[in-house]
Amino acid sequence: METGLRSDQYDVIEKHTQSGLDLVEKYVKFAKERTEVEQNYAKQLRNLTKKYSPKRGSKEEQECRFSSHQSFLDILNEVNDYAGQREVIAENMILNICLELSKYLQDLKQERKTHLSDAKKAQQSLESSYKQLESSKKRFEREWREAEKANQNAEKADQDINATKADVEKAKMQAHMRTHVAEECKNDYAAQLQKYNQEQSQFYFTEMPQILNKLQDMDEQRAVKLAQGYVSFANTEKLVMPIISKCLEGIAKAGGNTNGKNDSLALIEQHKSGFERPGDLEFEDYSQGINRASSDSSLGTPKGPLDLLGKNKNKLWPFSKKSKPPPTEDFGHLPPEQRRKKLQQKLEDIGKELQKEVDQSEGLEKMKDVYEKNPQMGDPSSLEPQISQTGQNIEKLRAELQKYESWLIEAGGRGETLQYMSHTFNNNGAHDSPDGAQSDEGNADPSQAIYAEFDDDFDEEEVISPIGECTALYTFQGASEGTISMQEGEAFAVVEEDKGDGWTRVRRNNGDEGYIPTSYVNISLRK
Repeated sequence: METGLRSDQYDVIEKHTQSGLDLVEKYVKFAKERTEVEQNYAKQLRNLTKKYSPKRGSKEEQECRFSSHQSFLDILNEVNDYAGQREVIAENMILNICLELSKYLQDLKQERKTHLSDAKKAQQSLESSYKQLESSKKRFEREWREAEKANQNAEKADQDINATKADVEKAKMQAHMRTHVAEECKNDYAAQLQKYNQEQSQFYFTEMPQILNKLQDMDEQRAVKLAQGYVSFANTEKLVMPIISKCLEGIAKAGGNTNGKNDSLALIEQHKSGFERPGDLEFEDYSQGINRASSDSSLGTPKGPLDLLGKNKNKLWPFSKKSKPPPTEDFGHLPPEQRRKKLQQKLEDIGKELQKEVDQSEGLEKMKDVYEKNPQMGDPSSLEPQISQTGQNIEKLRAELQKYESWLIEAGGRGETLQYMSHTFNNNGAHDSPDGAQSDEGNADPSQAIYAEFDDDFDEEEVISPIGECTALYTFQGASEGTISMQEGEAFAVVEEDKGDGWTRVRRNNGDEGYIPTSYVNISLRK
């Protein structure tokens, strides 16, 4: 900047730098309002998708098996993800523009205040020095006039014949004294002048140029920082554009996934009844002689397809407006095909529930055996109520299984489904062997039966990848077969979670595997 400084130039610089700060503050407010727009937009989009999304268990959700309905659901999901990206834009603008520039603006205000304060102090110092110079100059002027006046009086007294010698001496002494004071004032004025000239040179050629250069650097850096904020405004949205593009591609893909033909086939498969189509009606010739007996009997003869179908007459016509018959436990109110589907689904559900009970029963037996061999771990008798209840549940589910199997046979179910269901569980709720013969676990040593599952796991050649880590909280002897001993603080790799029986399968670094009590360790599973 120029080395010379006039008050109007300084005012220009002050106003310009203030204008720069105002612009930064204005841009921060603009970006903040933009984030509010994005947040409101995202909120409205989420509310919109929620409004049109099917409720859980509703008819609309059930219709999502059809591609056109599923595609609309996919579009709603993509729009919801798109709304999430608008929220990301808002968050990034808050962090990268609003917060960052706001902090920078505070630092900038303080820096500008410091520079302007330094300039003001330098200006005040120079003005103070100038006042001292003016004061010494006026004093020198005043004292010099007094000295000249005293010298003139001394000359008059010397020339005056009436003046005494004492008066002449007194006048000369006064003139000498005034001249001496005037000379001191002259020297002081010269010194003040030299000092001021040095300070003025320092002010205009050193101090103010440095301050103005700092203000210039500050303003230029402010412009660079603000420019980065401008670029960030665009880059913030560019960062999420690939994801937004994927959302839009997903919406387009949803349209391509719509297949009316497949929807029709799915609807047919879902609702086909399995009824045989009625055959042709025979011609009844009343012109021939018909005896009364046959005629009377003909009165009770079915007259059409509805009567021929008997109780199923209401199921023949798909467009019938008559009310549906009440549902029954064996699904007998449904058409044959629909009934078979419902019965097969029911059998699968019962089978899964039965499998859970069997697993729980095996786990309780394992725990009971461990308690018997390690009394410090628990009381075996405390497990009896659970074991008894689990056994009752298994028997109840087995009865349900047999009941629905018989209904499925009645409905003409497929043989392979029945065979699978029939041989999945034996009378004791335990698994049958693959060839259909019951395993001899019941006659074997109890401990062998309890830990048969452990032995099967150890016979596997494939090494199971760890799913987490654990650290022993207490020492465990591991005296029972299939278990593994551990010391307090010892670390293991978790290879199988607790299935509800209180045991977790772990592995040492040397490859040894076994089960340990879940409550004896602190487990951290990998996500």
